[in-house]
Amino acid sequence: MRRILDLPLLVTLAGVAALAMFLPALQATVLRDYATGRSFFYSGLFVLVLVALTGIATSPWRPRDPPRGLLAAMVLAYVVLPGVFALPFHQALPPGAPWFDAWFEMVSAFTTTGATLYEPQALGPTMHLWRALVGWLGGLFVLVAAVAILAPLNLGGFEIVSGGPVGHGSIGGAQAGRGNPPSERVLRFALAIFPVYGGLTLLLWLLLLLAGDDSLTALCHAMGTLSASGISPVGGPGGGGSGVPGEMLVFLFFIFAISRRAYVGTVLAAASVPLGRDPEIRVAAALLVALPAVQFLQHWSGLGIGGAEATPLSGLLAFWGAIFTTLSFLTTTGYASVHWELSREWAGPGSSGLILLGLALIGGGVATTAGGVKLLRIWALIRLGERELESLIHPHSVGGDGVIARRIRNEGARVAWIFFVLFALSIFVVMAALTLTGLDFEPAMVFAVAALSTTGPLAGLAGETPLSYAGLPTAAGTILAFAMVLGRLEMLALLVLLLPDSWRQ
Repeated sequence: MRRILDLPLLVTLAGVAALAMFLPALQATVLRDYATGRSFFYSGLFVLVLVALTGIATSPWRPRDPPRGLLAAMVLAYVVLPGVFALPFHQALPPGAPWFDAWFEMVSAFTTTGATLYEPQALGPTMHLWRALVGWLGGLFVLVAAVAILAPLNLGGFEIVSGGPVGHGSIGGAQAGRGNPPSERVLRFALAIFPVYGGLTLLLWLLLLLAGDDSLTALCHAMGTLSASGISPVGGPGGGGSGVPGEMLVFLFFIFAISRRAYVGTVLAAASVPLGRDPEIRVAAALLVALPAVQFLQHWSGLGIGGAEATPLSGLLAFWGAIFTTLSFLTTTGYASVHWELSREWAGPGSSGLILLGLALIGGGVATTAGGVKLLRIWALIRLGERELESLIHPHSVGGDGVIARRIRNEGARVAWIFFVLFALSIFVVMAALTLTGLDFEPAMVFAVAALSTTGPLAGLAGETPLSYAGLPTAAGTILAFAMVLGRLEMLALLVLLLPDSWRQ
């Protein structure tokens, strides 16, 4: 075990990826799909041999700067591991399928984006299980990396409340990882998070089975919900058999992508603030009440269902569709309600797509599986705006609410604004690159936001007409794949890794 812990983190992660391949191999064998089973079994053996050889060659390796070494390993994981995950997927595809398709699918899954090039019926059960499993592992990696890698460096949203300089460890000096192998630090947090993360996934799987979904659909939706990947073998909740009861169950589990404090009993939940006073939950609750209400009341503006009859039942179902889809896209999961189309018809043509774009940009909580700007950064900007308005009325007033609140309004809001500007510039750059490949302005904007916010299903719902990743040229798909990685890693983390120490402030 000590020799395994002494290995570079990237080698350890590749070994986990290889072991994960045996689960789809077992499922394919049970389903008598022996060709697919061999693809996953032999790929797992092949990767294990490579991991063993690489581990022998790198066993004496020690990073000179463990915190920064962990950050570099995190970046490399999103560069290297999708190719490892794509190996069995490509082998199981029909002969002649391009490698790019398998690589794109795995980048999308591991970054918990959920974008896909294939219609649900084009892939077999084992392929759907592998996509969901990779997305689930990607969500677990995000949770572990948040506390084991990003938090000690004041990154990933922790810089809003820490008050320390971005890119320098100040959260518990011992947490910075000095003196211990990097893999041991990551393993310690993984062992604390995995039982809760896996237990919640198992619980939701069982509940969806009782609600009427078949085994594979329930498992994929449970994995897609907890990892916020939105991966589904049937195109979303509408294709399953659980209907609205299943959506209600999934809705309850969206809370784990809103606030890290929902993971009761884990290191993610270490906070003295009650759950009801959590700023991320308060912002999410305000959006969850306001946006569906506006969309629901828009019916009486004369833009509603048109010639169709508006009944109390249709209004209730439309309101539920708006509530479920709002929280789904706020958590960057991307599941659309069975009644989302009814909700759009009820509200009439207009802002439904823009609402989803805005929700995906805002994103979920810090140290959760959600992407986007993050609710805590939005809260810091809101508090700064409130304080500025107070200063206009009472220029000599002193802001209260304690040290943490003042820190959020000042240093936290400044860093949040820097991140927001970097995020906006990233959207502009990705849009410009996509237009150079031949895309029009609106599709380029939707695809860019979907990739950077890691909300792949957004492309099919945000525009006037559904957009498909399958029709994109290879150059555009490559740009989107790198945008997914950038959206998952966040620009501040890359700047800390690439810029010299003297430039980090």
